[in-house]
Amino acid sequence: MNFHVLLIVATIIGRSSQLTLSDCRSEGHARRPEYTDIAVTCGTDSISLAIQACPIVYTGYNMSRMIVNHKSDPACKGTLDLSVSPPVVRFNFPLNNTHACGSVFRTTSAFGTGVFADFSNIQTVNVSGTVRSSDPTTGTITYNAEMKYYYSCAYPLEYLINNTQVDVSASSISLKDNNGSFISTLRMELFSDSAYTKPLVMPQDGIELRTRVYVEVKATNLTGQYNVLLDRCYASISPRPTNSTFFNLFVVGDVDPLTTMIQNGVSQSARFSFPAFRFMEQQDETVSTYYLHCITRLCEVATCSGFMQGNNRRRRSTDDEPADVSHLHTITSPEIVTQAEGSHPLSAPLMHSAHDEGLSTGVGAAVGVLVFVCIVALCIAAVFYKKLRK
Repeated sequence: MNFHVLLIVATIIGRSSQLTLSDCRSEGHARRPEYTDIAVTCGTDSISLAIQACPIVYTGYNMSRMIVNHKSDPACKGTLDLSVSPPVVRFNFPLNNTHACGSVFRTTSAFGTGVFADFSNIQTVNVSGTVRSSDPTTGTITYNAEMKYYYSCAYPLEYLINNTQVDVSASSISLKDNNGSFISTLRMELFSDSAYTKPLVMPQDGIELRTRVYVEVKATNLTGQYNVLLDRCYASISPRPTNSTFFNLFVVGDVDPLTTMIQNGVSQSARFSFPAFRFMEQQDETVSTYYLHCITRLCEVATCSGFMQGNNRRRRSTDDEPADVSHLHTITSPEIVTQAEGSHPLSAPLMHSAHDEGLSTGVGAAVGVLVFVCIVALCIAAVFYKKLRK
């Protein structure tokens, strides 16, 4: 029995020590640890770490001795990757505060700036932890240096989503995950029905005024601890609302009377609808074209209800325009186009001209007949006059 236990242990040690100090020296990677030995990828649903393996071996440890946040869970252990040069130890754990291998989740708040200047509570969640060595030495002293690798990912929880040109059913943006952003999980879609099953397709001459437009902002592949909350959605004539006429469909706690909020902050999708309108600035144009923008908050499930009361808004002049958002990642689809009143302005003038032409023809004919009658009468009178003289 003891023989089998020793054999299993020996097999595990053999597999975890595939990389030796000689291997590292032959490749020129044997050296002391440095601050740059760890690479952190802040994904939308997980965090990945890659730590160079040769400095670990050089210090006297093997891969199995590198532990995440003191967690001995097998799912939290690293795996040796020899397919890259230099070789690395990889760790991967989900973005879930109950299964993130002991990572610490800390949410901070700050006053909004730029396009978020209307809000006093802009949140960021920071996920952090440590990968450190476990010294096998027992006793009073050790000659092994302790190794520590710190990781941290900061995710903003407020985003601006732009939706434009509704004749494309939906579009989404894909970003490199190492920027620590959830924007790649968000998308905006527009529908023509209240069941949100028929994507809104734009006719060539635009949709009619007062047509109900159904909007959905949805998160996909997002960790389950966050819901989607729309803080503000507005329309502007320009796809970039800087120095552009705009109209607020709603700001949380203040909804336009004709905008209907269907669900917000209760799941990983938010829905609302509004009747199609036009901007007076475009009254001389055949169609009115504008763009939708939504400032979207990812809030922890337990805290969403607090943000829905509008308490995070800052007092601001109603004449202020949205700040420049060119530095933000946006999701864009084609523009919204509505018909102007009387979408065929040439029809009435053409009918009016034809009517006038008919009247002119009738009058001309009547005058011609009258002249002919007068000539005949004069001829008859002349004949009678000659007979009377004879």
